Amino acid sequence: MPDKIRRTEVLKALDVKSNPDGSQVVYSIVFMKKNGERVFVPRAVSCGLPFSLSAHRMRGVMPVDSRGEKSGHVYPVNIDHILEFNSMEVVL
Repeated sequence: MPDKIRRTEVLKALDVKSNPDGSQVVYSIVFMKKNGERVFVPRAVSCGLPFSLSAHRMRGVMPVDSRGEKSGHVYPVNIDHILEFNSMEVVL
């Protein structure tokens, strides 16, 4: 059973875009899409979306490869549908 992490801590981690050395912050995430499909992204970075994130309760997640380069499309993720973050279960 994975450890637990509070959703507020996840949101704070998602808002950090880069490390002090300038490299992107990479994490793994599991979330549910609108249609109920469960999505696992083993290496992802945070990115922006074309609308207000806080008003729509969404965050942008982009899959990356081992070099940190884009390897898929941007997923708009509802914060209420995040199930796991860095192998830790997300709880309220």
